[in-house]
Formats: sequence, structure tokens, C-alpha cells
Amino acid sequence: MTIVPPQKLSLETAWQQAVAHHQAGRLHQAEQLYRAILQTQPGNPDVNHNLGVLAGQAGQHAAGLPYLKAAMAINPAHEQYVLSYVDALLIAGQPDDALNILKEAIQRGLASTATKTLQQRVDAAIRKQRAHGGNVPPSEMNVLASLFHGGQYTELEIQARILSERYPNSGNAWKALSTALLMQSKNAIPSLQKTVELLPYDAEPHCNLGKALRDLGQLNEAVASCRRALSINPDFAEAHCNLGNALQDLGQLDDAVASFRRALEIKPDYIQAQSNLLLILNYQSDQPASMLLNEARRFGELTTGQARPYADWNNVKESGKCLRVGLVSGDLRNHPVGYFLEGVLSAMTSCAHGRLEFIAYHNHPQPDTLTDRIKSCCVAWRDTLGLSDEGLARQIRDDSIDILLDLSGHTAHNRLPMFAWKPAPVQASWLGYFATTGVAAMDYLIADPWTLPPSEESCFTEEIWRMPETRLCFTPPDGHEKVGPLPALGNGFVTFGCFNNLMKMNDAVVALWARILASVPASCLFLKANQLNEESVRTRTIERFSARGITVDRLLLEGHTPRSHYLTAYHRIDIALDPFPFTGGTTTAESLWMGVPVLTLAGERFISRQGVGLLMNAGLSDWVANDADEYVSRAVFHASDLRHLATLRSGLHEQVLRSSIFDASRFALHFEAALREMWSKWCEQQEE
Repeated sequence: MTIVPPQKLSLETAWQQAVAHHQAGRLHQAEQLYRAILQTQPGNPDVNHNLGVLAGQAGQHAAGLPYLKAAMAINPAHEQYVLSYVDALLIAGQPDDALNILKEAIQRGLASTATKTLQQRVDAAIRKQRAHGGNVPPSEMNVLASLFHGGQYTELEIQARILSERYPNSGNAWKALSTALLMQSKNAIPSLQKTVELLPYDAEPHCNLGKALRDLGQLNEAVASCRRALSINPDFAEAHCNLGNALQDLGQLDDAVASFRRALEIKPDYIQAQSNLLLILNYQSDQPASMLLNEARRFGELTTGQARPYADWNNVKESGKCLRVGLVSGDLRNHPVGYFLEGVLSAMTSCAHGRLEFIAYHNHPQPDTLTDRIKSCCVAWRDTLGLSDEGLARQIRDDSIDILLDLSGHTAHNRLPMFAWKPAPVQASWLGYFATTGVAAMDYLIADPWTLPPSEESCFTEEIWRMPETRLCFTPPDGHEKVGPLPALGNGFVTFGCFNNLMKMNDAVVALWARILASVPASCLFLKANQLNEESVRTRTIERFSARGITVDRLLLEGHTPRSHYLTAYHRIDIALDPFPFTGGTTTAESLWMGVPVLTLAGERFISRQGVGLLMNAGLSDWVANDADEYVSRAVFHASDLRHLATLRSGLHEQVLRSSIFDASRFALHFEAALREMWSKWCEQQEE
């Protein structure tokens, strides 16, 4: 939907459009128009009231209080203004203030049924609060609010911690503390638990607790907290989004999709929910390419609508100059992106010194040893957590970045909306995602000859730029774990295995793997994933295979272990099975490194051909199946020849080490050439 700039509208038209956006759930557009009207009519009570209500709908109840208060002050006889303000005070944990306002209104003659019901809620909240202790004075809460709106989260944490100690039974103090911790990505669970105890009818802390629990892998508890938030406020878009994330991790993909779509019904301009929806749709089989592209374009339209793209840059337009390359990611750490980036970046820093220099924009609060090694390859490092899209775009532009690389796509900690600002002349998506971003300002997506067939290029909003051999080059793990002997020789049976994220194991995958187990007598399946730490996930996994005739004694289920121990788990696998349509990347490279061949099913989409790219470059074409029946027959064939399987295992590590998927120096030359060609093409376009 096209939005006319507020300054070009009459006040009446602007009001009508704002209300229409608001009623349709387009909160961002409505807010823009409301604020524009207030610049001309700061004393308009309806606009103030609606802004306050809108803030509450977005879960920001405290931020809406000044507008609701202003509306009531302008017209104290307006019942809805009073009720909205009192309700917001109550939700924000200020029942004493709510009671005072309500008493004054009743004295003025306000005595409707709604008023009496609200007074009962206020009285109950006051009794509960007084049973627990006092409340923080408004003046001190105003200080916390000022720190929050100013982005001073460290100071907010300090001051909120002081108040939570001084007023240990104040829900507002604990809520402020938990908010400060969340904004810094610190463990906020204890303070959130205290907050929901003191403010049980405030949906926001329950929602935030759900997010924090999910980050710690406590998925069932996360779902419960999000559902509690929604029982209080069914139209809380952020709670629906957080619920979707937790359900996704539990493998309940259809329910997760429904949650994201509900969040978008409530808040159509909710960029994060649209991004999450795009990611999860990639895990589901049989999704129409046209639907995926339309959803991606919708994301692009949302980001474009909230950005003001740069149209010119001060970069020196010389094709042969030293290129300044920006890396934007939240995963420059012990993460698959870090594993694929480290060796390549080190090689490019060495072989392309004076021709390339890298500046990192990292969107994660917790660096680690891999972060330090990646940082050593960069001429500058920017921590971007908490920085707005506009602020980050300005920083990148000020850094004179020539080529800006997105390494996240729609995965966690991404900054895709910032790319809509077009802070660099050339922008490309690489490494962290395997579908179109949908961002119109993203010029290229980096692929290779195997992973993205020409017939699929129409499914991308970006121009496809192909590397000559592979788009992925894996960094050998620290401390080489020795390849173990083929376990089937000692066990007397074949062990298939998959260490991918369990979200990739959709029903079609389970059905096909069950066919393989049924076709290879006495074989078993070893699954290892973080989600299997949850007993409910283990039970559900067993039930899914049982429904297809596979008994529990043929399943080995294991949860998270440190990476060093994780790699040795490959000693227990004879053949790795790749899921689909979202095939493995890191797990496939690690499996090959540990001498375990991977069987993959080649799909048509980019995301379903990661395995094809890795295996073809590794010289394992006979481990690529073109359809489900061939996938089963190849599994049976390879499992039936243990002598050949043992021979392959003994030499596979050295074989892949010599291939392009582990040769960082070779890949670095190809990647530098690609960047140089992109830049030269842009320079030529400027001369036309």
C-alpha cells in the first residue's frame, strides 16, 4: 500500500487515513500519521488517545501513558479517554495512580458498567501490590523511561537494579531491570520471573520471558509463557511471533507458521514476523516457488517502506583500487557462518593484502575465540547491537564501504532491513542463507554452478552471481579428530545418522528415512540435535517413527554436546542422511571431514541443493539422488557393501581436504575475482 507523505495531506484526510491504518493493524503507518497531525495540533485529544492506545497494542504500555494522560487532561469528561488511561496505568503496574484517576472520574459522574468493572480490577491490583510492598515513585520511574528511550541500556540496568533493591516488591522496577538486560542480550530470566510474579496481568513480561526461555533452549516453558501473554492480550503481535519461534524449535512447523501469520494479521508491517515466516517456510516441503517469492517481495516492500535509500555515494570510482568490503552478520563467532568464513577471510587477508580490506559489522553481544580470530582479519570492527537501521546505514556510508555483504539472510540476528537503505554502492547476500532475501536494494546473491540452476533464477529478486566451483569453503575444525573405523564392521549392523537441526526433519523426511530403515534389516538411525534435550521432543520423535513402523529400539537420540565431543559422535555413523528440502551445509562438511559420506536428495530450489554442491565438489556424485526412490535405493546399495564403505571412509578425509570445499586459498582467489568484477561493473555503469 502506497502511503502519501503526511505533509501533503489535509488534517482531516490524514486523520481518516491514520484511523484506517490503525483499524487494519498497520501500526507503523498509523503512528506516522498521528505524529504528523500532532505537530500541527498538539492538543488534539483523539490523536493523543489513539497514539496511546497504539503503543499499548504494540506492548509498549509505559510509552503510551503520556499520550493517554494528555487526551484525558484535554477532555476529562470523555469516558473512553479515562478508561483507556486507567487501564494502561493498571497494566503498567501503577494501580495507585489508576485508582486516583478513577476516583476523580467517578466524582465527576462517570458510573458506567465498564467503569465499575475496571474499578474492581484496580482494587484487586492494589491489594496484591500492597501485600507485596510499596511502589517506585513516578519521578524515579521517569528517569528509567528516559534512559530507555535514549538507548542507555547499561545505565538503565544500573539504575533499575538499584530501584529493585530499594523497592524489592515493585513490579515496575523489576520490569525495567529485565528490559535493560534483554536489550543487552543478557540473561534476564530471574528478573522476568520476578516481574511476572508481581505484574501477573501485564502481557509484556510474560512475552519477554518466553523469548528468554527459548534462547536458553527451554522450549516448552517458552511456549507456556507466550501463551500466558496471549491469554492476557490475544492481539499482542510480539507474543504471537515469540510463540512461533518456540514452536518452530520444537518442530511444530504448521503451528509456528500460523503464529507468524497471526502476528502479521494484527500488525501487517511487522518486519521481524515476516522475516521469521520466510525462514520457516524453507523448512517445509512442497512450498510453491511463486508463494515463496511473493512472501519475500512482501518483506522487501516492508523494508523499503521504512527506509530512505541513499542514491549516491562518495566512493572513489576506480575499478582497480583497494576495495573496502563490509561484512554484516550476527554470526561472526562459533556458528556455521563463522566456520565457513574464518579460513576464507584469513586466506583473502593474506593473498589479497592491499587489494581488499574488510570491515565487520557484528550484531551479537557475546564474542568468543572465533570472533577474536575473525576480528584479527579486519581493519575495523563495529558492534552494531542496539544501533538503528538508519544509524547503522549512516555508519557504513561514513566508512566508505564499496561492497557490503549480508551473511545472514533471514536467520537470527540479521540486519536485512538496513540493506534497504542502500548504504553501499554494491550489496550482495552470501553464505548464511539459501533463498532470496526479497530486498530490492540487494544487488546480487552469490551461488555456484551446482546449487542454483538457471531455471530457478526467476525465483530471486537479486541478480545471481556464480562462483566457478563452490559458494562454500569450510574451515577445518580445531584439533583434527581422527577418522574412526567403520562402525558397522564391529556392530554387525549399519547406522544411519543425521546431526542437522531437527526442524529440517519434516514429515516427508521421516517417511523416507523410515523406508530406508525398513529396507536395511537391523539398521538404526542416530539423530543428534539440540532440541533432543527436551523430553517432549524425544517422545514426539519416537512417535513419528513409530507411526511408520519403526520401533524405538532402532533409534538413538542425543542432545547437545560441545563441538569437540560432537565431532567424535561421527565415529558411530556409517552413512549420513541429508534432510530435505532444507539440506545440510555445516553438518555435511563436518561429516565428510570425519570420513562419513552423506546421501543427499537433489531438489530444484537453491536451499535443497546445498548437499549437491558440496558432494559434487568433493567428488561424490554417486551419493546424490534425483528422487525419493533413488534416495532409498542408493542408501540400500551403499549399506550393502561394507567393504567399499570402509575403504571410502579411510580415504575420504584426505580426498575432501584436497577439494575446493576445504581449499581456502583457491576459494579466496575466486572470491576476490568475483568482488572485483562486481565493483568494475558498477564503475562502468557510473560512466554510462
